[in-house]
Amino acid sequence: MIKQFFKLGTVGWMIAISALLFFVCSSTRHILFQSGALDLGIYDQVVYLISQGKPHISSFLGFHHLGNHAAWAVYPLALLYKIYPSAYWLLAVQAISLALGALPTYYLALQAGLKESQAIAMAGVYLLYPLVFNVNLFEFHPEVMAVPVFLGVVLAARQNQATLFCLGIIFILGCKAVLSLTVAAMGLWLLVFEKKRFYGIFAIIAGISWFLIASQVIIPFFSNNEAAAVARYSYLGDSVLEIAINLVIKPELILGRVFSLKTLEYLALLVTPLIWGLTPQHLTPLVGAMPALVLNILSDKPEQRDLIHQYSLPILPFLIIAVIASLANDKAWLRTRRAILLWALVGFIVLAKYGYFWSRYLRSVDNWQATRQAIAQVQSSGAVLTTHSIAPHLSHRQTIHFVDDISGLPEDINQYDYILLNVRHPDGTRNPAFAANFVNQLQNNQLFQLRYQRDQVYLFIKNPSLN
Repeated sequence: MIKQFFKLGTVGWMIAISALLFFVCSSTRHILFQSGALDLGIYDQVVYLISQGKPHISSFLGFHHLGNHAAWAVYPLALLYKIYPSAYWLLAVQAISLALGALPTYYLALQAGLKESQAIAMAGVYLLYPLVFNVNLFEFHPEVMAVPVFLGVVLAARQNQATLFCLGIIFILGCKAVLSLTVAAMGLWLLVFEKKRFYGIFAIIAGISWFLIASQVIIPFFSNNEAAAVARYSYLGDSVLEIAINLVIKPELILGRVFSLKTLEYLALLVTPLIWGLTPQHLTPLVGAMPALVLNILSDKPEQRDLIHQYSLPILPFLIIAVIASLANDKAWLRTRRAILLWALVGFIVLAKYGYFWSRYLRSVDNWQATRQAIAQVQSSGAVLTTHSIAPHLSHRQTIHFVDDISGLPEDINQYDYILLNVRHPDGTRNPAFAANFVNQLQNNQLFQLRYQRDQVYLFIKNPSLN
């Protein structure tokens, strides 16, 4: 496998350089305290606890990890934490996973009959698609690991590699429960349009079965509640099954959202970087993208309709496959490597969020050093209360929470051994007065003593004389 990778030449270098660039960018963001408890802190804490053989309970969420999307695919990542526990492992896995999507893209292009130059161009199109770069910057999400596998299982199906296909499907299902709907839809496409009977039926059965098991058994059992995303569709019902039923029997509830300017804007964002290669005759692969597309359009959460967050990732593989099909049948508007890559580069320049590095990511740099010094003085695995952006730097412990002015202060602050606040940049609270008042309360609380103070960064520790 390694020898084959190095034989790839241009594509191999593209993947390696992209993975390195992605990792440097996401790591820089983390170093600048622009990552957060949601979601890097969640997964860093859980993977750390798994590696230590401790209960797999996220203190940020308040329940067992399997209640969070039934994402069992993160469990093997604990092996990396056995070497050395660090959130940078997650960022590296994310960077490599996203970059690796170019590999099956390249092989799918060759399999479809494209020239070598066109196949290389398609690998570049994938890597330059703005969502890939932007999602890499946005925390960590296990579904990034599914992106290259989606492309890989389509390639496996076309090459009649049943074992690889089945293993890939199983892994995808473990990345996030909702991906089971995409798997089932992909199976329908494989069955009806690709004429891959076994592969289509297997994906349909596996997708539907896992969706029911995860949403009706695993998630409620481990979280003691419905899947968290249900709240985004409250106008359709209070449970997964009720929402599914209302989608069928009450279509009037969704028509206004489907036919709206916001939906049109979202679709434009998705297709503009690839519009040159999307033709009506070759859109059948988008059957696989429909569940994610519908969920994003119907959601109350606007973050599901942009190219910044992870929600559109399951759509990308099928867009790429559709473009390859158009290009293979000489239907694409652009056909030369230079023209294709130029369009992709322009799309990246316009829609990728690299500009954040000299704008929003530098907002808290004025007391960055003070924050680093305060973190260094948290020298035990005791319970921590801090801000959203500091939390993923201290998440290797069983109890850590972040404070914000929406949820208010915890009922019992006596449970914490450390309280670390950045009053100048309170991030999640967006309310410096709230943070400042909390600091004043702590200064008058005999249970805590001020250990560190600089540039409006405060570290309080539980008074050892009162323990």
